[in-house]
Amino acid sequence: MNAADRSKLAEKIFDGVLPSPAFLEEKYPPRSLPEGAAVTRFAPSPTGNLHIGGLFGAFTDKLYALRTGGVFLLRLEDTDKKREVEDGVSGIVEGLAQFGVVADEGVTGCGSETGAYGPYVQSRRKEIYHVCAKYMVEAGLAYPCFCTEEDLNTLRAEQEQSGVNKGYYGAWAKCRALPPEDQLRRIEAGEAYTLRLRAPEDEGRKFTIVDQVRGRLELPQNTMDIVILKSDGIPTYHFAHAVDDHFMRVTHVIRGDEWLASLPLHVQLFELLGFQLPRYAHTASVMKEDNGSKRKLSKRYDPEAAVRFYAQQGYPCEAVQEYLLTLLNSNFEDWRRANPLLPLAEFPFSLKKLSPSGALFDLIKLEDVSKTVIARMTARQVYEHAAAWAKEYDAALYALLSADPCFAQAMFAIDRGGKKPRKDIAKWSLVRETYSYFYDVLFAPQKSGAAEVLQAYLAVYDPADEKDVWFTKIKSICEPLGYCPDVKAYKAAPESFKGHVGDVSGFIRLAVTGRENTPDLWAILRVLGKERVQQRLKAAIAAEQINVGECQL
Repeated sequence: MNAADRSKLAEKIFDGVLPSPAFLEEKYPPRSLPEGAAVTRFAPSPTGNLHIGGLFGAFTDKLYALRTGGVFLLRLEDTDKKREVEDGVSGIVEGLAQFGVVADEGVTGCGSETGAYGPYVQSRRKEIYHVCAKYMVEAGLAYPCFCTEEDLNTLRAEQEQSGVNKGYYGAWAKCRALPPEDQLRRIEAGEAYTLRLRAPEDEGRKFTIVDQVRGRLELPQNTMDIVILKSDGIPTYHFAHAVDDHFMRVTHVIRGDEWLASLPLHVQLFELLGFQLPRYAHTASVMKEDNGSKRKLSKRYDPEAAVRFYAQQGYPCEAVQEYLLTLLNSNFEDWRRANPLLPLAEFPFSLKKLSPSGALFDLIKLEDVSKTVIARMTARQVYEHAAAWAKEYDAALYALLSADPCFAQAMFAIDRGGKKPRKDIAKWSLVRETYSYFYDVLFAPQKSGAAEVLQAYLAVYDPADEKDVWFTKIKSICEPLGYCPDVKAYKAAPESFKGHVGDVSGFIRLAVTGRENTPDLWAILRVLGKERVQQRLKAAIAAEQINVGECQL
């Protein structure tokens, strides 16, 4: 087909006035960024709740752009309207934002966006795709295909019977060699058609490419005449992503390794369109250990696969980020130990340190990381985060925390700070259980079996006592009750005593908190206050006396 025929065909297919490719190049010029700055993108489909693998990928994009002084953009690939869910856009934007992944430009919400390289939603970029598709028809790189679904099914059956590769290519591409007059006649007759890539026919040819994660790859050239525009004029993902990445001036495409099989096609599209090829980095999938083997996290079977799970459970944003970094760069944990207080932005994140093997997601490890992150927080920060979580997910807890913020912060301040802060909570959903004994409505009394000890302590209890005075008083009531005030002395002759000073403290602890293990008891008593402590001690003594009376009866 000569140039005149191709031009006539292109005009017939794209009826109406379209700008030229040169116009688009001028409208979306190369970005003015420092040398080495990367432009990355996260381009999900609004087809459901954000997956942890999506957060993993978007966080990687964000980190690399931040590390290089570049730009991270959010683009939505919404051309498959059948799979799109209501308000799927908000689910993605809010899910990312909850864990600190906010794009520099792109989609900001349902119907809103920011940036000079938009639109950032594929369904609004139809004209841009048609400009590039028209160029390909004029250049002889694309052609209309009139094959019906029935035709394609027949083709696949014949290929299967012949034992050859399945697909629309070479001699099997029936519309590839249609004369121009037939193409025009069938279009004018109103026949439905798609637009297909005219792939180079060189089945044995291979090419090499350097993947930023996997190194040098040798791959076979694409020979399939894939559809680039569907019958409704909407582009397929493969074509759209090449056009979008070019005109948004994306420099690094960081994506999951499930896209490796499509890499030959994508490289070919960039070459045929005359676009500069971005650098590709194919990251390992997020895996889960299941009965001794590894498998991909499943949105259907694994609750932890959905990003909303982490918000509902109350894992802090910083904890999720730090845990993801342990999966992304193996040197992160050593860096964090050496720099416990530095912000994550200071970490020298590197694509070259990404592992090509599956990243194993471990909730137990996440909880360990989260405990450390929360332990680094001030009491005020813990209060603000816990209250914010409770406001959305636990109204009763929020009412308790917000009723007296000073009391709640004092509660959270116990054993906080210093070189070895207490690591008692891994997520905000554990606050109710962990700190329940501070609130009368949540407090669960337990029998101590030591009314005489509690009575003796009640007689000497003074909330104004400093810690050393307080402990001295506990020691003072030991000997009259048959307990040893010195643990070492008790160990030397345990048969001579009922127990030691630690046991006496334990009786008090159990009566006041309902627990055998707590943070610093003196600090707890100070926060609870005189009235509440006395009330609980008296209630415990009364309960023991009632029990004794019942036994005598």
